[in-house]
Amino acid sequence: MFTEIFLPELMGTAVLLLLGGGVVANVLLARTSGGGGGPLMINLGWGLAVFAGVYVAYRSGAHINPAVTVGLVASGDDLGGDTALKVPVYVSAQLLGAFVGACLAWLVYRDQLDHPDSDAEDKLAVFATGPQIARTSSNLLTEVVATFVLVFVIIAFGRTPSGLGPLAVALLVVSIGASLGGPTGYAINPARDLGPRVAHFVLPIAGKRDSNWSYSWIPVVGPTIGGILGGLVAAAANYV
Repeated sequence: MFTEIFLPELMGTAVLLLLGGGVVANVLLARTSGGGGGPLMINLGWGLAVFAGVYVAYRSGAHINPAVTVGLVASGDDLGGDTALKVPVYVSAQLLGAFVGACLAWLVYRDQLDHPDSDAEDKLAVFATGPQIARTSSNLLTEVVATFVLVFVIIAFGRTPSGLGPLAVALLVVSIGASLGGPTGYAINPARDLGPRVAHFVLPIAGKRDSNWSYSWIPVVGPTIGGILGGLVAAAANYV
């Protein structure tokens, strides 16, 4: 399973977080060429990061997201057999890949992250999501709904002969970011948030704030619930 699942998922998720974290750093941090690019630039950057990550992880089915993995299982997909063994392999590779990708983004933007003109909140935002208004019920619901859309529509893509593949998923992520990303920053991926949050915690970043662990469970639990619901509804609606 190492070359079939673990390595592709690790590399795909690392590319996702390198490019996704990179666009956030480029827009938010001081002394970059992309300063002031705004939310749309971040949404497009994350969509293209997904596009690249999916291509890199094609051999494993390109989940690069634990919510997608559990959502597919909830829909009745047995992942080619040995489901109970494969799910932990997928998830562990995704978490490690996200951590590695975040560390690579840190290497690229190390000077900007350490610069005194870069705000501590923006430094954390390069690695992890956070709410604009901290309210547990609303924040959790936002992540559930956004991830439900992600997983349900990904499964629906499988029933259409569009041939768009990774581009369709990339455009879906851009749409979710532009439409539903405002309240929480749309983690929609437990690995995308947890792995980089750990990286923020351990990396020697000058002037950083705490890693906001009190919020960290929401972008893990919310997307997991949303992914499972997306898979269940897709199966009930005969999209699988």
